[in-house]
Amino acid sequence: MHKTLLIALLLLAGLAANAQRNRKVKVTTDYGTMVIRLYDQTPKHRDNFIKLVKRRFYDSLLFHRVIRQFMIQGGDPSSKRAAAGTLLGEGSVGYTVPAEFQLDLYHKKGVLAAARDNNPAKASDGCQFYIVQGKKFTDGQLDTLEQTRLGGRKIPVDQRETYKRIGGSPHLDQSYTVFGEVVSGLAVIDSIAAVKTDKNNRPVQDVRIRKIRLVKKFLFF
Repeated sequence: MHKTLLIALLLLAGLAANAQRNRKVKVTTDYGTMVIRLYDQTPKHRDNFIKLVKRRFYDSLLFHRVIRQFMIQGGDPSSKRAAAGTLLGEGSVGYTVPAEFQLDLYHKKGVLAAARDNNPAKASDGCQFYIVQGKKFTDGQLDTLEQTRLGGRKIPVDQRETYKRIGGSPHLDQSYTVFGEVVSGLAVIDSIAAVKTDKNNRPVQDVRIRKIRLVKKFLFF
C-alpha cells in the first residue's frame, strides 16, 4: 500500500514539474507550423500568453507587421477582420505585462518577444508579440553596436557567437522581454519575412495565424 502511494505521489510530482518545463505551443500559419517553447524564467509573460491561447484569442489574427531581416509581428485583435491596406498595430487587450528582462534571454533568431509602446517602465503589450528573424553579424558590427546602440554594454561571448552563427536582433536586448523560442519550424519565419509588404510593413497578401494551441507532453526521467 505504501509503495503504491509513493509511486502515485511521484507520478503527480512528475506531472506538475513537466507541466512547467514543457510549456509549448503550436502556431499554425498560412506558411506552415512552428512549435514555440515558453520560458519559465518569464512567468508573467508565459502565463499571460497561455491564458490567451486557451481562450483562442490568436486564432485568425494576422502577422500585420513584417520586416525582412528583423522580425514578424502579430497579435493585434483588430487585425482579424481588417480591410486590405488598413494600418494595424494599435489593437490591445487593455492591459500591460511588467517587463521581465533576463541577461541570458536575448534576441537570437527564432525567439518570441513581447511588443510594447514607449512607456518608461518598458512594460509589454498584453497581447502583441513578435518572432525574430534578424541577420548574422560580424565581430566588427557587434563592436560598433555596443558603442552606438547599447550604451557601451558588452554582449556576452556566448551570445556573440550565436549572433554570428545564426543571427538575431541584438539592439533589442534588455529592452523588450523575450519569453520563448521556436524549437521547430524556423523556416516558417523566413517564408513569412520574405513576403511583399506595403509602406507600413503590412503584408500585401494577408498572412494569417490560423490557430495557436498548447502542446501537452509529459516526460518522466
